[in-house]
Amino acid sequence: MKKNIRELKFSELEDLLIKLKEPAYRARQIYRWLWREKVSSFDQMTNISKFCQKYLSQNYSIQYVAIDTLIKSNDGTIKFLFKLSDGNKCEGVLIPEKNRITACVSSQVGCSFACKFCATGKMKRIRNVFSYEIFDQVSLIKKEAKNIYNIGLTNIVYMGMGEPLVNYQNVIDSIKYITSKQGLNISPKRITLSTVGVSKMIKKLADENLKVNLAVSLHSANNIKRSEIMDINSINDLDNLKESLIYFFQKTKIKITYEYVMLRDFNDTKEDAIDLIKFSKIVPSKINLIEFNSVKNSNFKKSTEKNTKEFISFLKKENIIVNLRRSRGEDVNAACGQLANLMETC
Repeated sequence: MKKNIRELKFSELEDLLIKLKEPAYRARQIYRWLWREKVSSFDQMTNISKFCQKYLSQNYSIQYVAIDTLIKSNDGTIKFLFKLSDGNKCEGVLIPEKNRITACVSSQVGCSFACKFCATGKMKRIRNVFSYEIFDQVSLIKKEAKNIYNIGLTNIVYMGMGEPLVNYQNVIDSIKYITSKQGLNISPKRITLSTVGVSKMIKKLADENLKVNLAVSLHSANNIKRSEIMDINSINDLDNLKESLIYFFQKTKIKITYEYVMLRDFNDTKEDAIDLIKFSKIVPSKINLIEFNSVKNSNFKKSTEKNTKEFISFLKKENIIVNLRRSRGEDVNAACGQLANLMETC
């Protein structure tokens, strides 16, 4: 089977063309055809030599991600089921807001971790998503945002299926493609990478100097409680996470965002708020409180309005920046924590 040429890094493409004794600039031309023009055959690359076209067509294929299914929520959120080149599928979400369109993309088919409140965590991890497949998710959502809402894509969040930092190189390469002028030319400041808190990789990300935002799925600032709902905490506890976040901020000066799903009678008490306040003051940060979205076979429930308001009040009294993220797309299983390749049940 021919290898998909879009799996090659730019440096690998350059090395290939040097071996073919093609001009150095040829790699940039081909790169543009693949990532910006999205051609489906080498014959469409009109400014490269016939020899080069023939060699590439004999040895490589060109493959893209396709939209398998698209479903629209009552609130305008759009959920996508993407078909990958090998037939596997992952999900993405388009979230429309006033003057803002966000693409939520997946980095794995399934997930490497099993957070108890998340539908994706109930799936086994099938495989990592390639860098070009992440890029294609963004590109397809961008196209639909323009077609449906006539607004360009403004933000990208790696908050879909999977843990980005255990698919590290593909995620980093996809960010480079997305931000490059030959790709989508989107500012890294518009990109947020969400992690359950893989400390070693957070430090590595800091050293990349990509200038993307970092969101940490915290959900409890108490080690015992966090270990109950997030397996990662048993091997990578809050002390390890704290150390890596200090390192990240010192290297990047980027404010951390903490994601905190509100679970009734579990992490929504005054004591939980006090723990969260202490942890959030380690480095400059802000907190996104998230409404719990129903997940099949889960024992958790959404926190009450009363508890949520009191929780927010505790945080604000300590001058903590806090936002409450209301559920979007829950009716089509597109809300936070609901992505599990179950489009047929929507």
